Amino acid sequence: MARDANILVIGTFDTKSDELAYLRGRIESQGAVALCMDVSVLGDPAVDVDISKHEVAAAAGSSIQTAADAGDENSAMQIMARGAAALASELHSAGRVDAMVAIGGTMGTDLALDCARVLPTGVPKVIVSTVAFSPLIPADRLAADVQMILWAGGLYGLNSLCRAALSQAAGSAVGAARAAVPPAGDRPVIGMTSLGSSCLSYMKLLKPELEARGFEVAIFHATGMGGMAFETIAAEGGFAAVMDFALSELGNLYAGSVVNSGAQRLRSAGAAGIPQIVAPGCIDLIDFAGWQEIPARFADRPFHAHNRLIKCSAFNADERRETARLIAERLAGARGPTHFILPAGGIEEWDKPGEPAHDPDGLAAFCDEIRTVMKAPVAFTETPAHINDQAFAGAALAILDGWMQDGTVITPTT
Repeated sequence: MARDANILVIGTFDTKSDELAYLRGRIESQGAVALCMDVSVLGDPAVDVDISKHEVAAAAGSSIQTAADAGDENSAMQIMARGAAALASELHSAGRVDAMVAIGGTMGTDLALDCARVLPTGVPKVIVSTVAFSPLIPADRLAADVQMILWAGGLYGLNSLCRAALSQAAGSAVGAARAAVPPAGDRPVIGMTSLGSSCLSYMKLLKPELEARGFEVAIFHATGMGGMAFETIAAEGGFAAVMDFALSELGNLYAGSVVNSGAQRLRSAGAAGIPQIVAPGCIDLIDFAGWQEIPARFADRPFHAHNRLIKCSAFNADERRETARLIAERLAGARGPTHFILPAGGIEEWDKPGEPAHDPDGLAAFCDEIRTVMKAPVAFTETPAHINDQAFAGAALAILDGWMQDGTVITPTT
């Protein structure tokens, strides 16, 4: 028998009451419970709601009158967004909601994105939006596991296209809430980053060793959204330790590429005090979206079309020095134990002799700079090994084993 599912329904019930009432009906038709939150400002809901706009504004430390008097819709809706996000977090912590679904145009979507970001990874989040996955939405506004559905033909009033989108959203939220299997929590998790399994292959050596020590290993593909999920879970304290060995997203952020995971990359584990072992895998590479225009400062170098989604090139020596300084600056702010490993023999498979990214001068420049800028309390280990070699994996395991012995990382129970 399907278990009960409590779905938080978010929207402006003054202007979209018909659409939200239809969405609520579709949720209830599946035997689930809809908990409706009104985030409108000026008008009153035409249907009953469970959480009024006054409660939402109060949760932001404000009032509807203040929002209405703000003078512009952006300021008003930011008040409502703060309140809605605060209430969404509280309701989930209290066990009152299992999933959320929100509808809106740009205003409603802006608010819904904040609500989705405060819910833990693994809690279903569905947004029906007129700008679903639009370039208007920067990557760092998206919760790592958010689902979006284009609200085709749904700008004003109900129609058959609108009903199709809303009924799909209801089914997605209810089905996901009932089917979701929360993390078991029986083993501590090591969070690891990588880039594919051919360019970076250390996980093939490390995963069985870590599992033999009693850890669960979660490996994140560092192509933007993967790093965002990694940072989100780290910020939530979801890892016993991290092995952050693929930093391409940080290089992409520096290059101005949309293939990044936001400004918090390489900060969250440190801010949460999680023990972290860091290495510079793929920090030499630049990834741009296949559709993205190459910035003028990179126009002097060739780019390879990896596929229709990504085109790749590499940083020069001066740029690599700058990425070294970025890494050091971010690690310097860590509140927990941090150990940086420099694999001086190479940092990704394609930088080996005879491979297209082989650039010994560029690698030497990076290594020289990182030796200079990496300062205590960040611990530093250099190995002549390549990052994909057994010797690199051994160095990482030796650090973790030391932390397990001294209690920095709790030894898993078997």
